[in-house]
Amino acid sequence: MNLKESVSSLAKDLLGVMLLLVFLLLFFNTEKIKGSVTFSNLPDSLVNVNTIFISIIIEAFPFILLGVFVSALIQIYVSEDTIQRYLPKNAVAALFPAAILGAIFPICECAIVPVVRRLIKKGMPLHVGVVFLVGAPILNPVVFASTFYAFRSNPTVLYSRMGLAFVLSILIGAIIYMIFRKQKDQLKWSKEELIGSQVTQVITSNKKPNRVKQTMYHAADEFFMMGKYLIAGAFIAAMFQTFLDRSILQALGSNEYSATFVMMAFAYVLSLCSEADAFVAASFANNFTTSSIIAFLVYGPMLDLKNTVMLLAFFKTKFVLVFMGTVTIVVFTSVLLLHFFVL
Repeated sequence: MNLKESVSSLAKDLLGVMLLLVFLLLFFNTEKIKGSVTFSNLPDSLVNVNTIFISIIIEAFPFILLGVFVSALIQIYVSEDTIQRYLPKNAVAALFPAAILGAIFPICECAIVPVVRRLIKKGMPLHVGVVFLVGAPILNPVVFASTFYAFRSNPTVLYSRMGLAFVLSILIGAIIYMIFRKQKDQLKWSKEELIGSQVTQVITSNKKPNRVKQTMYHAADEFFMMGKYLIAGAFIAAMFQTFLDRSILQALGSNEYSATFVMMAFAYVLSLCSEADAFVAASFANNFTTSSIIAFLVYGPMLDLKNTVMLLAFFKTKFVLVFMGTVTIVVFTSVLLLHFFVL
């Protein structure tokens, strides 16, 4: 690492620490700030935005912390080869274990795309990687816990989210298999491009890497990466709840078709981390139908704006477009079926 890269890395670390200190300072002095003249003179709408925003952040951050540390441990200590070894070679038979695998490893959609890319590069079939891609961000235990906590008064949301995610991940994987079974290579990068930098690093370094430090660095990077999406999403949700006319919300939320479509679009644009999206979804529970909330919780982790950018970087454009269309149609249709025949 040259001097310029070192200074840039140090500046980012210092900025992250400063932001964290500011957050802690504001958190522990909330009552003083509330009682100040400046705060009391703020419009009620801005106070309401602040209240909703802070409540979402405080509820979600413990799950973010738990998720990034477990994800970092898996990243450093669990080999992709080990995961691949336990998957059946038969194309159809591998779908179910892949969904089970997604329920074991707490990897959110913020990190799942590069992980699946590496798995496919090491020999995992494309359709099995897709099952892991759409299933793992929802089925993992951290997301289960956060959804349970956010919707503890309405467990239907929790069970519907987990059940749909499991079934739909297998269905989407099967559809992708049927479409691309003769065009299995849908990655943009070759194996040499993927492992070249790793080989160079091993050759040029005689020191054994410190796994504890690697784990901490990886957890810190993921924390700040996930945190910025959570903060942005929480802020937009707070603004949305405060300034959008309630009559518009009620009109959109009362119709099952429009409510489902709007919540799916909202999930795509917000690009929330799956370990925290339940808290944002809970803030809309009074304005949208239960099934549209479930659509938000299922669709967002499977496909969102930041995932689309990453997919286009790692996969061929045709595959990404087919994947996006498949996920959108399958989730929208299944949620409507769930509403009319189950809920």
